[in-house]
Amino acid sequence: MSDKHKQRHFDSSPVSFGAKLADSDSFKTLFRDGMALVEEAADYLDGEGRVEAKSLPRVASLAYATESMRLTTRLMQMASWLLLQRAVNEGEMTLEQAGQEKNKVKLHGLSSSKDGPGWEELPTRLRELIEQSMHLQKRIRHLDEVIYSKRSASAEVETAQSNPVGDQIGMIANAFSAKAAD
Repeated sequence: MSDKHKQRHFDSSPVSFGAKLADSDSFKTLFRDGMALVEEAADYLDGEGRVEAKSLPRVASLAYATESMRLTTRLMQMASWLLLQRAVNEGEMTLEQAGQEKNKVKLHGLSSSKDGPGWEELPTRLRELIEQSMHLQKRIRHLDEVIYSKRSASAEVETAQSNPVGDQIGMIANAFSAKAAD
């Protein structure tokens, strides 16, 4: 086999798109954006936001408390996910270990009630942070699906393909069920 042919053969091995994406500049940007948003929200809620919340009417004050807790929880869940992916990228964890740990992270839910009572009276900065966090959450959920859904689907296909006995048993069962139906 020539060196050129060996190289072509080597290059034809499957590449995990999710793993490449998780270790890309795009992920690094997402990580920086996510951590910056966590820090920005914490600074706001501990400083300016706390002052603004004191001057809100009762309904808006309750909305502020609810939405700030949702925002904080959403950001902490996303930060956990980002840190898991970074650990995989840096070789501190395997993708399988991260997959098990990420099951503890909730990337769905915790939406905000933009049409709920008091929303319009919330400080503009809080609403902006909520919007930014929801946009970031959408980006992270998309990346999570690319990394983990395709991986589990390919693992299922690989398992099904690597079980010729199971395939034969299935064919026999189908043949008998077709005979019984006649």
